[in-house]
Amino acid sequence: MTEIIKGHKNLLNNDLLDILALNPLFSTLDNCELEQIITHLNIVKLKKGEILFREGDKGNYACFLVSGEMDIVKDSVYGYVNVLASLNKGQSIGEMSIIDNTSRYATLLARTEASIITLTQADFNLILEKYTKTGIKILKGIARLLSINMQKVSGRLSDYMQPLH
Repeated sequence: MTEIIKGHKNLLNNDLLDILALNPLFSTLDNCELEQIITHLNIVKLKKGEILFREGDKGNYACFLVSGEMDIVKDSVYGYVNVLASLNKGQSIGEMSIIDNTSRYATLLARTEASIITLTQADFNLILEKYTKTGIKILKGIARLLSINMQKVSGRLSDYMQPLH
């Protein structure tokens, strides 16, 4: 059973600040700003093989991997499961979920025991209201991460494209 630990008392430590600072969403925040947002985070502990969310679920929180390994998987039309990517410490998934309510495009599965920090859309909206400058920095981080991901996808797609002439 997935264990969810609410509140910041379980989260506030230097290791967590270091892990969050690795992620492009938070890389421009100083320790004071990171401490501001920690009160709005929860930690989720998963056992090996547990699913945090499934493809098609409503997305309303972003996930940041603190420990362990997670696989992003998607069912193929041929009936098998494709591992799209694997997440390691400091990486994230579902960042757009704190901006809009789109459905999850894939399933998130714990390859090993794992701990994940979550930031809900509601808590992100509170951060924007209470700590506007910090919230804007996070929004810029989302844009930066989307740009990085778009460049990766464009590079992969170009390998499969036929020349235009």
